[in-house]
Parts: sequence; C-alpha cells; structure tokens
Amino acid sequence: MQNQLEQLKQFTRVVADTGDFGAMKDFSPEDATTNPSLILKAAQKSDYAQIIDRAVADQKGSNLTGIAWADATMEHLLVLFGLEILKIIPGRVSTETHAKLSFDTEGLVENGRRFIKLYEKNGIDRNRILVKIASTWEGVRAAEILEKEGIHCNMTLLFSLAQASACAEAKATLISPFVGRILDWFKANTKKDYSASEDPGVLSVREIFDYYKKFDYPVEVMGASFRNTGQILELAGCDLLTISPELLKELSENNDPVERKLNAASAKSNPIERLDVNEKTFRWLHNEDAMATEKTAEGIRKFAADTVKLEQLIEAKR
Repeated sequence: MQNQLEQLKQFTRVVADTGDFGAMKDFSPEDATTNPSLILKAAQKSDYAQIIDRAVADQKGSNLTGIAWADATMEHLLVLFGLEILKIIPGRVSTETHAKLSFDTEGLVENGRRFIKLYEKNGIDRNRILVKIASTWEGVRAAEILEKEGIHCNMTLLFSLAQASACAEAKATLISPFVGRILDWFKANTKKDYSASEDPGVLSVREIFDYYKKFDYPVEVMGASFRNTGQILELAGCDLLTISPELLKELSENNDPVERKLNAASAKSNPIERLDVNEKTFRWLHNEDAMATEKTAEGIRKFAADTVKLEQLIEAKR
C-alpha cells in the first residue's frame, strides 16, 4: 500500500521546504524552496560550514566594503545553497530576494537579475530558478518586469485574494499562500481551534485556487507554511505544496487513503467574481484585511532579521 506522501504525489507536485540537503534526499521532492530563515537554520549546522567559507572566499577579490560586501556575499551564499539543491532535485529551486527591498521595485528587479546571472554563470538554466519576492505592491511590479525578461518569480508572503489577483495580472509564474501563518493569526485573534476542513489558511488557498482556475490564470498555486498534515491533505490536488521535512516524514509513515480535494474543473462553478486590482484598490483591500496586513509585515520583518543574522555569520568568517 502506498503511504500518504506517495499518494499525494499522484496529483500534487511536492516541494521540499528546507535548506537541508539530507532531508531532500530522503523524500525525493520535485522542487525545493528556501528563505533566509531556512538557510540560517541550515547554515548553523557544521555540515554546511564549508558553503559559508566558499561564499566568503569567492568574494576575497571584491572591491566592495561594508553593507555592499555583506549583501553581495549573502546573495552568493544563497545561490551556492541553490546550486547544491539543484544537484539533488530534478526541478526548480526558489531563491529569496532581500527582505529590505520589499518596497523597492527597482532594487528587487536588480536583485533578481543578479541571482540569475550568478546561476547562469554556474551553468544553470534560468528556467530552473524561481526568484522569491514578497507580495507587496512593489514586489508585484518587480515580478511583472522580471517575468517579461524570462526570469520566473515565486510570490511569497501572500495572505489574501487581493495579493493573489495582483500577482496573476502581473503574470507571475507561481504564488505561495501561507496556510499556517493565516491559521496562527486566527487562533490568536479568535481564541478558537479549527478543524482541518474549516482552517482559515486552507480556505484561503482553496479560494485562490478556484479563482485562478475559474478565470484561466496560468499561475501555479503552491500552498506553503503548514502546521500539520491535516492542512496538507485538505489541499490535495493543489498545483504544488511545499512541505517541511518533519511533515514529509509524517506523511511517509502514514498509509491512510488520501482524497483529492481541489480540482480545476469544479472551480469553474465557483460564484466568485473577478477583482479589478489596480494600485489604489490593492492598497485599500490589503489595508482592510487585518490578517494579511499584519502577517505580510511580520513576515518581512522576520526574514529581514534572519538575513542580518546570516550576514553576521558571513562577517565572522571574513
């Protein structure tokens, strides 16, 4: 009998949500996603010290100093992790732009271009790279520019249909709605526990999935940030799901049947209406959604803080 992970892979593309190479080898995902927090966690392990050493060594001849040197070395480190990951997986790796650029369209575009240049310098086709960008208005505009240049984008820190709609109109390649963080907010603010089927994060991804399929947006939907396997199983049939090693292990050890819950064909009957999201309506709808506003800002702050910690690790090796 197939375990739940094997069953899930029959109708959803499984992605590893980790910077740990060993975990990727264990569960054979197609793609992998990283972010500053995951890379920080991996970089603190002795097994990965040599990657930081190499990032610093490769910058020895640089004329950059101070923050510019730290940022350049950080970008190089993220790409080095990505290169190692691409040796393990058959598909794509997501590499995250600097959180401090989340409201800087030009800065994000240049960050994305530098990532692709580094990957291509190492012989990697740009179609195997997803540049991760926070789903701010400025981030959406950066994705629109990069996609026109053939640089594919993964829109992260996404918590609302307004954000998802804007990303779709910008023709982003993929979005990552954050299931677990939505649940965290609702549990904290309602003092309620939720079953998997009524989980606010699950319902948000279902709404976005149906919206994209109803209006024929080709953007891939990848549920992210899971707290338990129940959330994952309620989204079986989503285009992709990025899952932590701990939850991948749980799925691999359970042989209960997995039922497909999301289906593109049934989405056509959803009565949801199309949004017309320009900058004014985007900012208004985002402002009116307390959860999306708070979790987007919180996520940017956390990724920025973990980036600083990574840069401190790099600086200590200089």
